[in-house]
Amino acid sequence: MAPLPYVRAAFLVGFSVFLTLVLGFGLPAALNFLAKCFGYSDTSITECVVVVYSLFVLYVAMPRLPRGTVKSEGKAVFITGCDSGFGHALAKHLHLKGFTVFAGCFLKEKGGDGAKELEEMHSERMKVLQLDVCSDEQVAQAAEFVKASLENSEKGLWALVNNAGVSTFGEVEFTSVETYKQVSEVNLWGTIRVTKALLPLIRRAKGRVVNLASMYGRMGNALRSSYCISKYGVEAFSDCLRYEMKPWGVKVSLIEPGNFVVATGILSRDIVAATADKLWREAPPVVQEDYGKSHFEQHMALMRSYCGSGQKDVAPVLEDITDAITSLRPFTRYNPMEPHWWIRMQVMTHLPAALSDRLYF
Repeated sequence: MAPLPYVRAAFLVGFSVFLTLVLGFGLPAALNFLAKCFGYSDTSITECVVVVYSLFVLYVAMPRLPRGTVKSEGKAVFITGCDSGFGHALAKHLHLKGFTVFAGCFLKEKGGDGAKELEEMHSERMKVLQLDVCSDEQVAQAAEFVKASLENSEKGLWALVNNAGVSTFGEVEFTSVETYKQVSEVNLWGTIRVTKALLPLIRRAKGRVVNLASMYGRMGNALRSSYCISKYGVEAFSDCLRYEMKPWGVKVSLIEPGNFVVATGILSRDIVAATADKLWREAPPVVQEDYGKSHFEQHMALMRSYCGSGQKDVAPVLEDITDAITSLRPFTRYNPMEPHWWIRMQVMTHLPAALSDRLYF
């Protein structure tokens, strides 16, 4: 019997060919049949199909059209998780754009390199502050600091970017309830906590809330349940907030990055090794016995293989966040990800589960 990965690959290729044939031949034939029923010529329908397909290709290939731009002068943005990764790069990026940046850093009081680098810019428009999004006290202090630092607090805070987040992995039976709580405390409750603290200032400015979710906030995956749960929550919170903020003129956007492991360094071989050791050590004996060490090691090898994967440049994420902050008509969702991940997300969210499960699991 052929190994399962080869069977899945063959199934994916076969499905792609089938879909191409259906769209290429079946759709025009069906439209031509309907045209005849209503007395139209075959040619007109064929031309319509060509035009529609051409417009679709043009939409995919063309760069994003400008939708009006908000001036950065005199506007301030608050960003969480600026110690490293997306947050650190975004703080510098928006500062260059002319925004005043409030950069929340988890390790500022401990002399973290990321916070130091931002402070060493010695700019009046770069304000670095200590922020643990899990701490009610620190979040409240940050909100008071922002209010006191704004040139005119009555005009409010233009944008909040909830970027702070953590990631981990592990099968459900190997993942402790405490881990589930810890991941959601940062990714979900941290987002909610900071948003609620700064929302009055955002409302005054009729500004923006931009939440960093993930492609795993739209589709699940094996070994990632704790992370997926937290990001699904961010998606739901953002949707509900968007409905409520519409009468206030506040725009709420979601950024759903794909795989940026290499660019952010969020997963390394050392992290995988430490996490794997913890997962196995803390697993109940019955789980260790039923799954077996060989099965466990196979999955940990899979996680190690991800350490060198993904996009190498965070620019697509920065560009999408910037668009969400500066466009007069920002999108609800942005998908900075590689094409194959985008296709997978569409399949997982739009096709019946019986079919998407067969394709990917």
